[in-house]
Amino acid sequence: MTTAVRVPGELSARVPAEQRGPGLDRDAVRLLVSRGSEVAHHAFRELPELLRAGDLLVVNTSPTLAAAVNGRIGRTRVVVHFSTRGDDGRWAVELREPDGHGTTRARAGVSAGTGAGGTAGVRAGAVVRLPGGARLVLEEPLDGRGGRLRWARPSGAEVLGILREHGRPIRYSYTERDQPLSVYQTVFALPAPDGAGSAEMPSAGRPFTERLVVELVSRGVQFAPVSLHTGVASAEAHEPPYPERYRVPEASARLINAARAGGGRVVAVGTTAVRAVESAAGPDGVVRAAGGWTDLVVTPERGYGRWRGC
Repeated sequence: MTTAVRVPGELSARVPAEQRGPGLDRDAVRLLVSRGSEVAHHAFRELPELLRAGDLLVVNTSPTLAAAVNGRIGRTRVVVHFSTRGDDGRWAVELREPDGHGTTRARAGVSAGTGAGGTAGVRAGAVVRLPGGARLVLEEPLDGRGGRLRWARPSGAEVLGILREHGRPIRYSYTERDQPLSVYQTVFALPAPDGAGSAEMPSAGRPFTERLVVELVSRGVQFAPVSLHTGVASAEAHEPPYPERYRVPEASARLINAARAGGGRVVAVGTTAVRAVESAAGPDGVVRAAGGWTDLVVTPERGYGRWRGC
């Protein structure tokens, strides 16, 4: 039996840490440190004291896109969450309903051929009208797990241009208000040459500040950049992660292997970094430069790769 757990409102991150009071920065959040059965509570700004020279942090440099755009199917208002750009120019998208509070809720019955629950017109061939005269033609579901995400073919404008002009960050229901895109960028975010990015922020890197990075480097901690462009989160629908595009550069692969060989600990900052490095690790535990699409899912049965240093 599954028991639902409700997080008390005062413990939800309704506004960013740096907006909660004077003198606060992004690192004014809690940090739980687990070493086997030993658990300790810290502030994130104490991270330099928990690491040592020779340790390596693997960080995701994917920038966050303004991936939510208002649209209409006929006279019905929808919010389009642009998840992932395919190799053929199509986009995997999720259609959601405005909830009247600035956020959205899932649309019921959006699987192929469904017209129930006020979702008529969401089957393949339906047209979503976007701002500026652009359109999306909905096609087949992303995979056989249901119709929450569908492939869609844009016309009338380039999607990245639509996001820059009309998009806003995907906002979670527990947040208090809209925030500028800069709030959703980590200190590690770098513009991708092709304009690609993440539908939702690689949030594990958000508490890092420039000051904290400088302090870590001054103590001999190194950084290995990788990129994994996240799609929309799937936890709401209890679905495993969808395939995502990633890249582990040669220099970062060398840093990871060298840290392990030298006795340093390799710390992946967030599940996106874990997924990228696991996708580049061979059966021999050596990490090699790699990139493309990964559908790898880390499960208790699969376990972590042998590259892991801590």
